[in-house]
Amino acid sequence: MRFVVAVLVGFVLAGCVGKPSLDDPKLSDREFNLEEFFEGQIVATGQFQDVFGTVRRRFDVVIEGTWDGETLRLVEDFSYADGTFEQRIWTLQKTGPQSWRGTAPGVIGEAEGVEDGDSFNWKYQIDLPVPDGTLRVRFDDWMWQLNDTQVLNRAYMKKFGVDIGEVIILFDKKS
Repeated sequence: MRFVVAVLVGFVLAGCVGKPSLDDPKLSDREFNLEEFFEGQIVATGQFQDVFGTVRRRFDVVIEGTWDGETLRLVEDFSYADGTFEQRIWTLQKTGPQSWRGTAPGVIGEAEGVEDGDSFNWKYQIDLPVPDGTLRVRFDDWMWQLNDTQVLNRAYMKKFGVDIGEVIILFDKKS
């Protein structure tokens, strides 16, 4: 019984943790343009950790991005520390000066995103492949362009409206 109470308290406390907002003060005068940063080759490394802070999965990813003036196509090849591989192909459309929508296999409906200063916020629901099947989760995905060659990504994951963990990725753009 104590374990159940501890888990419930943990979930409540995790839900109280502050999250980024587009209203947060900008830390630079940089303008993040998704199509500029993600065109070409990007390499990244990241990890998933649960709400208790336990790292559950690590990965590397290589991304090939192409921009044709209307569509940004991202081919993401994930290599996980457990020896598994995954490919996800995003097709993103710029819908306004700072707005985007996109699809990828496993995404339920469309993802929607907004650029604002040096940040990009992206929200979507997806069926993620996991070692024993798939897991349907909601992402509140945040990116901040740190400099010309790096973007930091922190994505908050929820299932049934409850925080279950987060993904942290550092993207490095190759020349």
